[in-house]
Order: sequence, then structure tokens, then C-alpha cells
Amino acid sequence: MSERSSQVYYSFKIQTLRVESVHSPPPAEGAVQQQQHSEAPRSASPREAAVASPKEGARPKEGAPRKEAPSPTEGARPKEAASPREARSPNEGARPKEGAPVKQGSAPALQQLLSPGDRDKAARDPAPKVFIPSTNSMPDKKFFENLSGKGKAIGVLTSGGDAQGMNAAVRAVVRMGIYVEAKVYFIYEGYQGMVDGGDNIVEVTWESVSSILQVGGTVIGSARCKAFRTREGRLKAACNLVKCGITNLCVIGGDGSLTGANLFREEWNGLLEELAQNGEIEKGAIKKYAYLNIVGMVGSIDNDFCGTDMTIGTDSALHRIIEVVDAIMTTAQSHQRTFVLEVMGRHCGYLALVSALACGADYVFIPEYPPEEGWEDHMCSRLSENRARKKRLNIIIVAEGAIDCHNQPITSEQVKDLVVQRLGYDTRVTILGHVQRGGTPSAFDRILASRMGVEAVLALLEGTPETPACVVSLSGNQAVRLPLMECVQMTQDVQKAMDGKRFSDAVQLRGRSFENNLNTYKLLSTKRTAADLPKTNFNVAVLNVGAPAAGMNAAVRSAVRIGITEGHKMFAVTDGFEGFSRGLIKEISWGDVGGWTGQGGSILGTKRALPGKYLEKIAEQMRTHNINALLVIGGFEAFDGCLQLFEARPRFEEFCIPICIVPATISNNVPGTDLSIGADTSLNAIVETCDRIKLSASGTKRRVFIIETMGGYCGYLANMGALAAGADAAYIFEEKFDIRELQANVEHLTEKMKTSIQRGLVLRNENSSENYTTDFIYQLYSEEGKGVFDCRKNVLGHMQQGGAPSPFDRNFGTKISAKAVLWLSKKLKECYRRDEGNMLHSFAILSGLRNSSYCNDEQFLTTINYGQ
Repeated sequence: MSERSSQVYYSFKIQTLRVESVHSPPPAEGAVQQQQHSEAPRSASPREAAVASPKEGARPKEGAPRKEAPSPTEGARPKEAASPREARSPNEGARPKEGAPVKQGSAPALQQLLSPGDRDKAARDPAPKVFIPSTNSMPDKKFFENLSGKGKAIGVLTSGGDAQGMNAAVRAVVRMGIYVEAKVYFIYEGYQGMVDGGDNIVEVTWESVSSILQVGGTVIGSARCKAFRTREGRLKAACNLVKCGITNLCVIGGDGSLTGANLFREEWNGLLEELAQNGEIEKGAIKKYAYLNIVGMVGSIDNDFCGTDMTIGTDSALHRIIEVVDAIMTTAQSHQRTFVLEVMGRHCGYLALVSALACGADYVFIPEYPPEEGWEDHMCSRLSENRARKKRLNIIIVAEGAIDCHNQPITSEQVKDLVVQRLGYDTRVTILGHVQRGGTPSAFDRILASRMGVEAVLALLEGTPETPACVVSLSGNQAVRLPLMECVQMTQDVQKAMDGKRFSDAVQLRGRSFENNLNTYKLLSTKRTAADLPKTNFNVAVLNVGAPAAGMNAAVRSAVRIGITEGHKMFAVTDGFEGFSRGLIKEISWGDVGGWTGQGGSILGTKRALPGKYLEKIAEQMRTHNINALLVIGGFEAFDGCLQLFEARPRFEEFCIPICIVPATISNNVPGTDLSIGADTSLNAIVETCDRIKLSASGTKRRVFIIETMGGYCGYLANMGALAAGADAAYIFEEKFDIRELQANVEHLTEKMKTSIQRGLVLRNENSSENYTTDFIYQLYSEEGKGVFDCRKNVLGHMQQGGAPSPFDRNFGTKISAKAVLWLSKKLKECYRRDEGNMLHSFAILSGLRNSSYCNDEQFLTTINYGQ
């Protein structure tokens, strides 16, 4: 199980189960240690699920733990294998030991579905027992051994600007806190509520955070507080916290909010002593509440905090921007217009840069990398060149804090006037403004915030007086804790570097992700002249294989343009390996892939056919077109197909060339990578549908929806969709379930209908079970829920494959494909024996995202076997 798999799994499971259904007797207070996995009583999942998913059709490995029934609250049952796709908990769903007291069965229909042996045993027993873990009496089920918050109080507040996903973070903190038996308090209106006290500090329950996962902004409010900047204000805040016994603070905000929290922590002892001297608290409180723990989570759509690759709210803001850009492109193309879009980012150009990369903008202005002297001529020249290539529109993106190399502001109106005066193009300005802050959080932000919230509570419980304040960050695809003030200092250093005109330092301080985005954009946005291009005489073929996935076209565009920049001839293959065998190959140019970034499906065409029966014809076509390297973009069929080419190398020397696979499948089931192109878009489609269904269920009351997702034999979509949508259960192939678990889930939903949340949501992976089909589960729930709730079912189908790619998939596909082509170029230049015209060494790799960085696994295909 990968580290990230464990992180996502625990964050998911903890937020879906009521504390009373999972806790064993409380351990000694203060002892914090992660539970070790014990051997499960039955087999379950193959490899990891959520991100580094197993290949379709693979049998599950023996000895993997199984899942447990959910408890009365919204939430989903997880699984994972990476990213942002995750894991299982020890002893989950274990059968009670023989002879142990168990709950009496109450459903005759379920009794009839027991195995013959169990039915015989029940018939002989005068008091028949059904071996089902009760939702109210789960024996010894804990995700973390000796992790206890008993006697502790946690306060959670949001401060500064709001961001989508903050509510998901608040929900995670509350439910994780209750899970460890701590008291959790809302602090309304940020630091202002802490200073004012009274009704602004309220203890909350599990149900207090129900139905907030999909809500934008922050339900507990956020306000700027001048009083907290003074010692008198912080004195009042300390007094109010002590009255509630709060010595653990989770602060969700920007660098200013987190800096204030750290100052508050440093002054804590002095504040308590002053309060005791003034008689506002007892002297014994100084010792009892001796230190204050602070953990921060960064909520900011600007992604302007150093130390984390993504802040909560950034991905949702990108969704708003790309939705607008896609809409504007249609009208701009109709009238051959130029549009100048101004996006947020007063001190950080992340939104402008990534949205430019995701939509293929002609020009972008950001504060960290201002244009050089004479940028006006350069920009107009580029716009003219693009129009000369029969492009009917131009898109220019300007960050609100954009500056030139002299630190003078560059405004959207200034850019518009320049285009009109110099080129005479019909030009319009669109300022997006606060629409970027609003709306429903994306699936990525919900999952990111949920994971960070769980990690924040763990950090608070493990904190000591010597532990410095930390911030929970995202590094690659893993949640990590970093020293708070070091990150704040780096963030402040960026502005100092820009003020001092040290712009290269500013880019580096923003981090590896920002720098990679900038370098990739520069490579893809400017076509070099023929005289400036290197001449390699290498031919590189690109093809799509498998089912279509949103983001494939962005990957092809990136590959073609990077290949041309490297001096190669790029060839596009239509209809996968089958088209390859029929000679459907043609050279593709820079301009041919213009506008492909935002288009869904596969423009090249893709088929699931494997190359096994076409090997001779494919080899012949490779000789005919002198193909020197192969880039295959697709899912598990692409992986399997390249493995067949690799194994056929002893018979066909044409296959002894560098081969690289770029994973692109909504199922996210390609081995060796945590993420696949297309999975994020599909996940957002599922979550959007689930949100609508939940509203429908809330309106009608006492209704449970069974939703079937795609994914083949990989449960990534069902698992992560359940986490992001706040479902009650998720049935996946990697975790085998039986009739006992189905009965436990029915009981869970029955109990839930007695609460204020009278609706249910269950997700099922399409191949989770051969016998427990969606129809079976629907009929079972309908029968057992009679008089308590009714059921509806939805099969989402191919809507999960369609639609425009999400910003994440556009960006991910662009960068990973660029890296793949650069690797191919490197191997071609290193290993090609020019005197004999063949390769000294042959390589076959998979390019993907692993651990915390983009990677190329050399000789990967030689080390991964079927079924692993």
C-alpha cells in the first residue's frame, strides 16, 4: 500500500463512520501511534486502488483486508491507490470470532441468501445468529492505535479570503476530531469571532457538518479582524479559548492568517499569565492550558503560498476560468476577435499561467515573469503569426497583478488598446472578478481538503510544547507537514524578489510545479523558425489506444509541438494499432493541433485493438515511414499493447526503438502511475451528478440512490467519487463484500433516516461483483427498506467519458506528454548508432505521476508482469 493510499483511505473512512461504531475502549491519553495492519480473515483487494489502480481483469491478491459497513452519516467507503486514487484499514469488516456475541438477524430475505452451511447452522441453533458486525457495536475497529483526543478541545476557523473547498476541510476536521473523541468547536467569523467570543464559539456534532461538502465558500464565515492585530484583542481571544478549554487551533486561511496564528501561539503563556493577574481566569488554568497547538491549512484560490503545490480552492477557481474561456472561444472564433481576459492573482500568476496552459492562450502576463523590454512588438508579432496560420481568434490572459520588467503595472485595458492600435483587431476585455471564488468546489478540492483536514487533526494530537506550528501541504500527490513560518518566509521572499527585479529567483521560490508550468508554456506557445530548429532526422509516431479519455487531445498537441521543437518529424496514427497496421499514418504539423487542448474525446481516433495480430503489418509500416520512436497515449490496452511490441522485439527489429506510454483512461487502472489522464474529468462528472441526486433525495426525503460508475475492475471512480460526494457506501472490485455487509448497510441507512439527514447515496463500481449487481442491490435495498425509505438507481454510463477535459487533465496531459517526448528525444540522441542506422539499446517505459513527482520508469515494461 502506498503512503498516499493510506492517507486518502484513512481520511475517507474516518469521515464516513460514526465514532461509536469504530472505537474500542479508550487508550491512555496522549499516546499517538498509527495502527499496524493485521492479517485480514479473507481476501480482498489486488494492488492499490484509487490511483495506482490494478489492471483490468487482474485477480485480487490474497490476504488483503476488506471493508466495513458505514455508519449513520453521510460519507463513502474508500479505497485508494493514489492520487490525488487509496487504501484499507486493519480488521475492517472482519467476521466476529466463533462463539462471540453477535447481533440477531432481522431480515428473512437476507437469511435466505446465506450460504447453505450458515443456513444449516442457523436452523440448528435455537437462537439463530447472523454474523453481521453491527453499526452500533463494532468490536475493536480503530484506524489508529492509541490515538485519542479525549479531554482535548479543537477549534476550527476560516480567515481571510474565502475559497471553494474550505467547507470540506472544516468537515474533515470536525469528523476526525469527533472520531478521536475530542471536542470540536466552530469559531465563527474567523479571528473576529475568537475575539468576540460568546455565541461565536460553539461546540459541534457529527451532523453539524452534514451537507456542506458541496457548498462553496465557508459556512462558518470569514472576516478581517483589526482587533486581533493588537495585544488587547489577542488577550480577549485567549480568554475566550480558555473558557472553552480549547488549546488546539486549526486555521484555514492565507499567509497573513497563519502568521497571526503563529504569533498568538508564541504569546500564549504571556497572555494566560496576564489574564490570571487580571482575575479573568484561575491561576490553575495557566498550567492546565500551558501551550497552544497550531496547524494551518492554506485556503486561497491564488495558490500563492510557498511550500505546497496546490492550495484549497485553486482547482475550483481554474474550473471557473476555463468554463469562461471555453465559452468565449466560440464567440471569438465566430467574429475573428481577440479577447483579453483578466483573472485574479494580485501577487501570484498561477491562475493566469495554468489557465493559459490549459486553453492554449496566445500570450500571458504574470507578475513573477514579466515580459522583456519591447514586449509590445513581440506580442503583436505572435498574434499576427497565429492569424496568418488561419487561426480565427486570439486569447490573451492577464493576471490582475501583472507587471513589466520595470515593475510597472500591465492592465487588461492597456493590452486591448495596444492590439487595436497596432493590429486593428476587434478586441474585447473580460474581467472575471469574484466569479472565480464562487460556485461548487471541484472533486479535486474536496478530496484535497478532506485529506488535509484529517492530517491537520493528527498533527494537533501529536503536537508537543516543542513542536513548531506547521502547515499541511500538498507535495506532488502526498499530504505533508511543513514548518509554518519557513513557508511564510518563503512566500514573503517571493514578493521581495519581485520588488528587487530578481524575477528568476521569484519563479524558483514559487516551487517546482510553477516553474514546470512556465517552462512548458514557453515551449508550446512559440513556434521557432525553421532556421532555429535543430535537425535530427528522427521520425516519431503518436497514437491513441483504448477507450477515449478527456485530455488525450491536449497530450497529443503537447507531444507534437515538443517533438517539432526538438527537431523531429511527427507522425499521427489514426485509430490506434489497427489504423497503424492499415497505414493510416500522416505527418502532423504545429498548426494542425491548434485548438486541441479543450476538446474532449480523441481527435486522432482510438480503438481497443491490440497489436498482437497485426505485428507484421505494423512492422512493415514502421519500415515504410522510418519510425524511430513511438508514443502511445491510452489506458490499459496501451500498456498491454506496448508490452506485446516489447516482447516481439526478438522477431521484429523495427520494434527495437524507444517506446513510451502516457496513461490516459478514466478508469485509472494503468500500473506504475498514481494518476491517469481523464480520470479527473470523469470524477468531476460523477460528483456533479451525485450533487444533483442528493438534492433530489433531500427534497423527497427518505430516499436512497444506488449509482453505478464505470471503471472496469478498478474501483477508483466509485471510491473517490463517494469520498468527494459524501456517499454512505461504495462497492468496489478490490474489496469483496457479502450479504452480511449489505445487511449492515441497510441497517445503517435505516438508522440514518431517524436523523435530520433523511437521504442516502451508494456508489457501485460496474464490475465490483458478478452476483451483487446494481439491480440486485437496488431490489434488496427496496425490499429491506420498505416502510422506512424507497430506492432509485442510476447508471451513469458513457457520460463519464465525454465532455471537455477539466483544467487538471489539460494541464496534466500537457506536462506529462511533454516530459515523455523529451525522454524519447534524449534516448534517440544517446543511443542511435548513425553508422548502422539502428538503436544500440531499446527502451520501453511508462511516463506517469508517482509519489511526489512526474517520472519515467525506464525498463518498466520488463519488470511488470500480468496480474501484478
